[in-house]
Amino acid sequence: WACCNADYEPLRVLDVGTGTGLIALFLAQRFPNAQVIAIDIDPDAVAQARDNFLSSPFANRLTAIGQSLQDMKTDKAFDAIVYNPPFFTDSLLCPDSKRTMARHTKTLTFAELARCSSRLLTDRGTLSVIIPSERKSDMEAEAIFSGFSTSRTCFVKTKETKPAKRVMLEFSKCQNHTENENLVLGDEKYVSLTRHFYL
Repeated sequence: WACCNADYEPLRVLDVGTGTGLIALFLAQRFPNAQVIAIDIDPDAVAQARDNFLSSPFANRLTAIGQSLQDMKTDKAFDAIVYNPPFFTDSLLCPDSKRTMARHTKTLTFAELARCSSRLLTDRGTLSVIIPSERKSDMEAEAIFSGFSTSRTCFVKTKETKPAKRVMLEFSKCQNHTENENLVLGDEKYVSLTRHFYL
């Protein structure tokens, strides 16, 4: 989230594919001055997110909208866009269409994500995603094509000795160097980073 300035704090944040709104709630907690817009194309998910927002202490800074990123329009650009996308692209589709939508990158490709984010972000804005580690080069290629550079890379492991299952990537239009790090679920660093989000 630092982007080009270590003191930079986003004031307008877009959570793409919010589902029940969990990440949007985390964002509102993490950035106490930010307005968080959460979008999803599933009406039931949007309704659940709205209920969760109203039950939170951040209700006045959270908005859930039934909207696709491709159709998103705004009079004021966002400082940050986050996306925790479906993790399966080539596996067999589930008979349940909503579960398929939640688990497969069928409704928003990496190319669309990068292109739309470039259009909706400020010049200093950041796009942050978490994806399977084997898709890293695919996401980076689309981001570069849309005018981004990779500003942060964090590989997420379940154990130190195991290969990373996920990678968190941050893209910026204005930062040309990359910070690289690893995160192991449950270790001291992980606990320190996540402690404020637990009851």
